[in-house]
Amino acid sequence: MDDVLTAVLQRHNFLTFVIIFLWGFYIMLTRYNLVKKLVGMYLVQTSVIFFLVTISAKRGATAPILLSTTAPIDPSAYANPLPHVLTLTAIVVGVATLGVALALCSAIYQTYGSLDEEEILKKLE
Repeated sequence: MDDVLTAVLQRHNFLTFVIIFLWGFYIMLTRYNLVKKLVGMYLVQTSVIFFLVTISAKRGATAPILLSTTAPIDPSAYANPLPHVLTLTAIVVGVATLGVALALCSAIYQTYGSLDEEEILKKLE
C-alpha cells in the first residue's frame, strides 16, 4: 500500500487530474442550479483534456513526420499524435456542448423563470 501511495504522490499531475475530475463530478451531482451543473461538467471536461495532455508529453520526442523513407525508423524518437488529436477533438466538443447547454439554459429560464432544477420539476407537475 505504501508503494501505491508513494507512486501517486510522485505524480502530481495525475493527482491533480483526479481531484479536478472528482470536484466537477461532485458539483454536477449535488447542485440544483443548471448553470452550476454546467460548471461541473466543464471541470470534468477540462480534467480529461489535462489528462490527455499529460500522457502525451514525451521528453526528447519530435513530431511524427518522416523526412526519408529509406532511413530506419526509430519509433521511440517520435511523439504519439493520437493524444494530441483527441485533445483537439475534446476541446471542440467541449466548447460546442457548453454553447448548446447555455442556449438551453437560456430557453429554460425564459420558459420557467428559474434555473433551479427542483422549481422546474414542480412547475412541470
